[in-house]
Amino acid sequence: MPNAKDIHGTVFRHGSAVFMARVVNASAQTINQASISSASYTIYKLTKDDPTALVAVTGHDNVSLAVANVIYDTLQVDAAWTVDAQGYNFRHELDVSLAEAFSNAGDTYQVRYELVPVAGQKIVFRFQLRCI
Repeated sequence: MPNAKDIHGTVFRHGSAVFMARVVNASAQTINQASISSASYTIYKLTKDDPTALVAVTGHDNVSLAVANVIYDTLQVDAAWTVDAQGYNFRHELDVSLAEAFSNAGDTYQVRYELVPVAGQKIVFRFQLRCI
């Protein structure tokens, strides 16, 4: 089973972000569109005193995503992916046109994705972002 770890990054205040990852299932096999029945995300503002206290950002709480829009059937390698030569199979460009996501510089935000597979346990992965 792969190790769970947050993906750290930085985001601009009042900005958007593009999230990319190589997502695997519990058997360490890369996922594809046919293997995922639903996808969603929530953005949380983290508090400095209690990192387990999660406050959902308005407009970005349990937002459904179209699987075909965020999951690739094959690993993608392009100029935006600088992690390794293998590539990514998940990409989500956050829409902030109707609701701001990162409104306070100096705060830390967690973007939590949940994928529900056709069979097996849900897949959770997170990005932890410092807002500047």
